[in-house]
Amino acid sequence: MPEFIDIPSPSWPLTFGTPGNPSVVVVHDSFGRLPYLESYATALASRDFYVVVPDLFNGLATIQAEGADELRGGIDIGFALAALEDAVELGRGHGFDGAPDASIQSQSTKVGLLGFEVGGWLALRLAQSGSVDAVIAYSAGLGDDEPGIVPCPVLLNFCENGEWGVGHQADSFVSRLKEMGTPVSRHTYTGTSSFFANATLLDRLDKNAAALAFARSTYFLQEQLEQ
Repeated sequence: MPEFIDIPSPSWPLTFGTPGNPSVVVVHDSFGRLPYLESYATALASRDFYVVVPDLFNGLATIQAEGADELRGGIDIGFALAALEDAVELGRGHGFDGAPDASIQSQSTKVGLLGFEVGGWLALRLAQSGSVDAVIAYSAGLGDDEPGIVPCPVLLNFCENGEWGVGHQADSFVSRLKEMGTPVSRHTYTGTSSFFANATLLDRLDKNAAALAFARSTYFLQEQLEQ
């Protein structure tokens, strides 16, 4: 029987950083909104981003593979995409209720999506709507049965060992993006599995690969959102 963890602020997005900065919505993986995401978001905020971290699992998270499978299997895709759209709008509005503070003279309305594993897949799905300015997916892609155009620049941080690593499916997705004219950058991290950047799961974490992926992701977001 899998065990689940109750997380703080269930079903409510956490926010980090200074309102008025370019925004990034960070989407958790199948294990839920575990504590490492707060550190990840804080690190992004220190690079002058306003960061929104939604919860798609109704306040639950886990550190067990069986629990992650159950949480992923129970996703309501429509609800998840709507929750991400709300998070994007929260980022675009910088958390303000009503009109932004007049003291903030220069507000960026650009928003990026960054998702891990199933969160990366959902981020790519939402990006097809044209509602964001950039998208990053860790260990995720869109299959051949998920057609559509991603109209914004894409960064893919692929693992080597996993569903989205090396192989035909990953190659096919990247080729399709290029054929559609989507600017795409792809990096594959040797020896890694799908959850190589999940710092709460120490047995799956690859610190060197995670640090390099974070650096590349930060540079990509700065390039796409701070222009």
